Amino acid sequence: MNMTESLNEKRAAEHLADLLEGMSSVRSVEILHQAAARDTGIDILATFVRGKSRHSLIVEVKRNAEPARVRQALWQLEKATTTYGEKAYPILAAPYISPASQQICRDSGVGYLDFVGNAYLAIGGLEIDHRTDAKPKAEKRALRSLFKPKAAAILHVMLGAPEHRWRVGELAEKAGVSAGHASQVGQQLRQREWAEQSSEGLWLSDPGALLDSWQDEYDVPAGEHVQLYTHLHGAELQEAARSIIGEIPRANVLFASFSAAEWIAPYARTGRTYFYADEHGLGELYTRLDLRSAPKGANIDIRMPNDSVVFQARTILENGLQITNPIQTYLDLTTAGERGREAAAHLREEVLQW
Repeated sequence: MNMTESLNEKRAAEHLADLLEGMSSVRSVEILHQAAARDTGIDILATFVRGKSRHSLIVEVKRNAEPARVRQALWQLEKATTTYGEKAYPILAAPYISPASQQICRDSGVGYLDFVGNAYLAIGGLEIDHRTDAKPKAEKRALRSLFKPKAAAILHVMLGAPEHRWRVGELAEKAGVSAGHASQVGQQLRQREWAEQSSEGLWLSDPGALLDSWQDEYDVPAGEHVQLYTHLHGAELQEAARSIIGEIPRANVLFASFSAAEWIAPYARTGRTYFYADEHGLGELYTRLDLRSAPKGANIDIRMPNDSVVFQARTILENGLQITNPIQTYLDLTTAGERGREAAAHLREEVLQW
């Protein structure tokens, strides 16, 4: 056993003891480490008395509780009941157990506890159900790495065709990343049970859960953000924008946010027009839309992302207009206040149903 495993077991034992001793109906709590019984797959054995009955808990401690690993741990716990008896209540412990992994445990009749405050067990008339939105730094880092630009390019490709079976090389080429990076992202998706792998390739088995998690972690792309004014309105503004979007090879310009949503799932009109643009695109927008600085009354919103993912993942409409794809549009809308969240929910209902 390495130092991390030993520390995790110690913390799990402490959390379990605190949990049980905090219940007024529980007494005589005993926590035993099972260092001599590794073949059972159990790390901690606990007993407690409630009323006139003594109850046993068998605990498997994992360093990582991603859904795929949880299922493996549940198999170990099921095996252990042949040693400790069917009345022994199984519990999974880990530094962090996500809502998806918690649900897997509940569905399997297994309790759980983690080190950020999530806990569930139901035995002998005793039920403990603690939930928290807190996430440890390591989990936040892991999720952020999954949604960074290079990985996001892969996710855009896969969410655009969730049922497609992707070979690593094909996925890497389509996303513009290395095969190694595509393989690494695929592994993370499988561990979280958002994707599955077969001899035909990798595909998304739960695109909705992936998008939910991305939304929770999403920040608008880093880069310059300007808000300007144009005297153009309505059809005149649209025509001026059309003269740039997709027409000037060196200028990347896309309709974004509410302006993109108008073309794929109209919901809420605003007094602004939203764009993503690169440096050349910004210059063209300045010229064609006669843009001016606006301390007040801005009606043009332009973001210039530091990376090219939003341009790579663009959607080209039948009329030739180019907009952010539905995934990017949805994510951006979720950051745009209450009306934006409403528009995002509408877009998801209309376009992103899998």
